[in-house]
Amino acid sequence: MVLDSPHSGVNYPEDFRSCCPPAVLRRAEDTHVEKLYAFAPALGAAWIEALFPRSYIDVNRNVTELDVSLIEGEWDGPVETDPAALAKVRLGKGLIWRITDDGDPLYDRKLTAAEVRSRIERCWKPYHQAVAAAIEAAHARHGYSIHLNCHSMPAVSSAYSTDFPGLVHADFVIGDRDGSTAGPALSQRICEVLRGFGYSVSYNHPYKGVELVRRYGDPAAQRHSIQVEVNRKLYMDEGTLEPHAGFATLQGHLRELVQVLLATDPRKLA
Repeated sequence: MVLDSPHSGVNYPEDFRSCCPPAVLRRAEDTHVEKLYAFAPALGAAWIEALFPRSYIDVNRNVTELDVSLIEGEWDGPVETDPAALAKVRLGKGLIWRITDDGDPLYDRKLTAAEVRSRIERCWKPYHQAVAAAIEAAHARHGYSIHLNCHSMPAVSSAYSTDFPGLVHADFVIGDRDGSTAGPALSQRICEVLRGFGYSVSYNHPYKGVELVRRYGDPAAQRHSIQVEVNRKLYMDEGTLEPHAGFATLQGHLRELVQVLLATDPRKLA
């Protein structure tokens, strides 16, 4: 198994130079996700986490998902043209964010092309190399791999976070891009385990999974990548960002889920 947390980083680089107050930027994080899954390495699962914040560069986007209006001068790299793939860019949440979930602008300036390239080289590429290597090692060892892309979501969808502003989220959203990044039977197994704990679970709505599962999921080759969104209300105060009493209970359930998956061979699921 491979687990990764691309959005829980809290180390803000000096060259970020955002005009947003720190407290506003903090609300963009998948707060405490890395702590929720802190048990993973001890169980034998590979664990990768981003230390930089998603608002600095979002490694759950392709490098082509770039809002070139943010860049001073010309951008000489490839840019996404598929309207469906540009959904996050339209929301202001592409590779380099333009606004927060609530619509606050991140910059009062243009970024240079050199800044963007530096973020790609120093953050995006090493992160993806680490995830790809871990999945390759797991697959080589076992003949299959199970990759959980770990996220958190607010209790209620923000204005600019998805195409469904104001949506009251389930406790969990499990996404496999409509069965294209993982075997549906494996995804449904995850849903069943979570529902068995008493949680409400939505499948592929409103989050289907984005770049990290799209890039590394290939169920026909027994490479299964699944996005797991957990509702922040289950473990933290969304106002103060402090964990509450539910944290330990949720962490225990996530540990049980990972243990179930470690004992699951997706090749044997119907």
